[in-house]
Amino acid sequence: MAVNRVPVLKRCRSLGLEPIYLGIDKKSNRELRRANKKMSEYGLQLREKQKAKFIYGVLEKPFRNYYEKADKMRGMTGENLMVLLESRLDNVVFRMGLARTRKEARQIVGHKHVLVNGKRVNIPSYLVKAGDTIEIREKSKGSQRYKDILEVTGSRLVPEWIDVDQENLKGTIKELPNREVIDVPVNEMLIVELYSK
Repeated sequence: MAVNRVPVLKRCRSLGLEPIYLGIDKKSNRELRRANKKMSEYGLQLREKQKAKFIYGVLEKPFRNYYEKADKMRGMTGENLMVLLESRLDNVVFRMGLARTRKEARQIVGHKHVLVNGKRVNIPSYLVKAGDTIEIREKSKGSQRYKDILEVTGSRLVPEWIDVDQENLKGTIKELPNREVIDVPVNEMLIVELYSK
């Protein structure tokens, strides 16, 4: 599997992104110095795509597949793309506050700690639907790891489209999110323009 080994704060700086969107509380003290270079239209579109890929931890080929799927759905392609990315299982586990970062959520899912509607799912890209129940399996609930995670994420705001019971490490998807409630700083229209060339 391809792994991006670029330091997270360095990548955030280059994309003009706050680390908090990744669940990281650190701040970078360094400034990004660009010698007054004006970015081309293509450069802006590419940067938005890289930002979305970086935030959700998706590589190029799966990202392109999400775009094609969003294009076939009814409605605005850009909004559909953001909803698809937001309804990935690893992202939902992160949004529920059961992981500090999306990378950790991906690991939790991959290690078979997550049940969707009572069935074990270990695919981070699994797309959840409205009405799905997501919980941490019984065997893992008592582990120290989740107590530590809840200490860090307890104060984090849970989106209104997820109903979470943090004591029982359980949550329900009330409805799929719409673009207004997705707080990711990505201009999806530029991604659509880039792919529709």
